Amino acid sequence: MFNRSLRWQNVLILIASYFFYGWWSIQFLSLLFLSTLLDYFYGFSVASINKKKSKLFLWLSIINNLGILGVFKYYNFFALQFQKGFEEFGIHTNPIFLSIALPIGISFYTFHGMSYVFDIYNGKQKPVSNFIDYAVFVSFFPLLVAGPIERASHLLPQVQRKRKFDYTQTIQGYRLILWGLFKKVVIADNLALIVDPIFNNYADKSGLTLIVGAIGFSFQIYCDFSGYSDIAMGAAKLFGFELLSNFKFPYFSRDIAEFWRRWHISLSSWFRDYLYIPLGGSRNGKINAIRNTFLIFIISGFWHGANWNFIIWGFIHACCFLPLLLSNKNRQNIEIVAANKMLPSFKESFQILLTFIIVTIAWVFFRLTDIRYAFLFLKNIFISVFIHPKLFINFSDKASIFNYVLTFIFIAPLLLIDWWLRRDERKIKVPENMILRRLIYLVFFVIVIISILSSQIAATNKSFIYFQF
Repeated sequence: MFNRSLRWQNVLILIASYFFYGWWSIQFLSLLFLSTLLDYFYGFSVASINKKKSKLFLWLSIINNLGILGVFKYYNFFALQFQKGFEEFGIHTNPIFLSIALPIGISFYTFHGMSYVFDIYNGKQKPVSNFIDYAVFVSFFPLLVAGPIERASHLLPQVQRKRKFDYTQTIQGYRLILWGLFKKVVIADNLALIVDPIFNNYADKSGLTLIVGAIGFSFQIYCDFSGYSDIAMGAAKLFGFELLSNFKFPYFSRDIAEFWRRWHISLSSWFRDYLYIPLGGSRNGKINAIRNTFLIFIISGFWHGANWNFIIWGFIHACCFLPLLLSNKNRQNIEIVAANKMLPSFKESFQILLTFIIVTIAWVFFRLTDIRYAFLFLKNIFISVFIHPKLFINFSDKASIFNYVLTFIFIAPLLLIDWWLRRDERKIKVPENMILRRLIYLVFFVIVIISILSSQIAATNKSFIYFQF
């Protein structure tokens, strides 16, 4: 039945998606359904030939989706800022704060709904008459809680097309799932055991330990998030879907502009297409280009969480991106580094290292929610490197030295494998020899299982970082 009927295929996926979300957060399942229902009906009115009506319902959709985000994700932040602002003038207020959990995946499924309405308004997508098809697009379970953020014009045609079992696609899916699990449970979760104590007790650590912690977090968040994206793409392949790429080896970027073409691609391209370009992009003079650049990066940072540290994180990236934009060099590194060579040049290696250092410094603000602590973290590194080099390393601290080695052991293989795969993030290359290929699968599978079991025994199991956004 499911093999022959598109309708039943989509019904099954929708039931699985709602069960998946309900198992995680049953109390907010109705919010997901309501958000889906509203944008489904808005779509018909946005498609109207009456421009005033079309624009009215476009804005209703925007207000609806941003309103949901505003209440659940940002209300307490703004209430607190208003309270502090009034207190600066001696006015004491008692705002009402919401003691309510953030619905999981809310930032992702609201952006799915808005992309659908935007695409209809821009003539890229027609309204979907079948509610089940549209609901599958919004709530497709591999991408529901942590992306990638799909576009209606990309995913909906796949939802509306009957899918058949494809052996090659299925094998590619299993490979992506296995590689994603390896990055998450073997690399990211084990790096967290090293990184978390460093960030939580940074005042007592040597300069080298702090640097190791910052580098460790850079790779922890990369493996955590890209690992989930690989799992999502792989799971989607098992059902006959091809999702948008979300990562393309960002730590091989030669400048910040290239980094943002390779990191969280679905989000950065969403802001580019639905906010930056409609605001005029860089077409209307340098002043507007500067304004739009800072606006996009700061909003992107704020999307990650209702806290000033995320805004500072976005601001840092904007400041680093701006010189490239003003000098018209923001599109100079489109192709992956050393695409037709085995190794990068000395200049490319230096550019990659410099970009990574900038990104890692910004990650410190992302990781530490209190901005003062982030500055102190970086200040301690600066003092130990440039003012008191004796504080750079503590040779008597054997635990720290062990962590240095352990961090390298986790990161080095990842970099080697990523470098080997860098020309295509979707194709996990494996040897032609069947016995060797299966042996590699077995080794990776066993390592993943051991890591999962050990984390359960040690009670250190962690969720994906981006589930909180």
